[in-house]
Amino acid sequence: MKPITERNPVPIAVIGLVLLLVLGLVAYRADDLPVIGGGTTYTAHFNEAAGLNTSSEVRVAGVKVGEVTKVELDRGKVKVSFRVKDVWIGNASHAAIAIQTLLGDKYLAITPLGGAAQDPDQTIPVERTDEPYDVTQAFQELGRTTGQLDTAKVAESLRVISATFKDTPADVRRALDGMTALSKTISSRDDRLARLLQGSDRLTGTLADQNGQFEALLRDGNLLLEELRLRREAIHRLLVATRALSRELVGLVRDAEDDLRPMLRSLDRVTQILVDNQRNLDKALATVGPYYRVVNNAVGNGRWTDGYLCGLITPELLKDTPYDGNTPPEGCMPPKAGGEN
Repeated sequence: MKPITERNPVPIAVIGLVLLLVLGLVAYRADDLPVIGGGTTYTAHFNEAAGLNTSSEVRVAGVKVGEVTKVELDRGKVKVSFRVKDVWIGNASHAAIAIQTLLGDKYLAITPLGGAAQDPDQTIPVERTDEPYDVTQAFQELGRTTGQLDTAKVAESLRVISATFKDTPADVRRALDGMTALSKTISSRDDRLARLLQGSDRLTGTLADQNGQFEALLRDGNLLLEELRLRREAIHRLLVATRALSRELVGLVRDAEDDLRPMLRSLDRVTQILVDNQRNLDKALATVGPYYRVVNNAVGNGRWTDGYLCGLITPELLKDTPYDGNTPPEGCMPPKAGGEN
């Protein structure tokens, strides 16, 4: 046989992956294997789940014998599927949801009864199942029971009993005196206990009335979380696109770096020339200002241009003409406003 190092690694890798998948599946479904797992699965109907969850323990006489495999709704009732191993379940067995810890954990307690074995295909009916007692209902019943008591008569009865046994031995008298003190305490605290129980009754009623609002609040919270999740995805996409854009811009700058460098150098030289000739530019702008003002005055009176020519005709040419002596006395000066020379 060839050594492994000389064989084709592809089939070896495929076989290794298949073996790993098989081992993982076996480990995941170990409880269903006939040797190391197994067991018998039964079902039971309950009026409510009462906090029982999948993987909760199943106990018989306080000993763990299995676990709950499924909790589901079945035609208005709660159907609990549980698997047990190495334990006998009779056709009259009783199933109850019990409290495991003070933190509210629950487990399924089975009481095996009956003369024959329970058929796994037959569901244990609600007549043979129990749920934990409702604490709210207990407070309501306590409030109604306390409200029906006549505490004054109870206190009077205890006082009559104490007076009747006043000549009895000291131990009995002390016990009766304690009963009297208890009756007085109950009587003095009657109003407070009644208010407390009425308050708890109103509280439970208010919570029951607001159940719809609580459900709407939870639904709205779920919608809010879903919207935040969608916004998170949109922001994530925006950041990813921004990062891709920055990479493209960096690549663009790098590709155009050879072309941009001469252009930036030329722009720098032009800027330096303008800075060096700033004084000449200021002087040119100061000189051009009055020139353009005069030009604007000459062409701003209509569709013509105002002009004044002086010295074009000498005084000798005007002699013996109507314009003789009509030359400016002090050289070529433009006429003043108002038509005066």
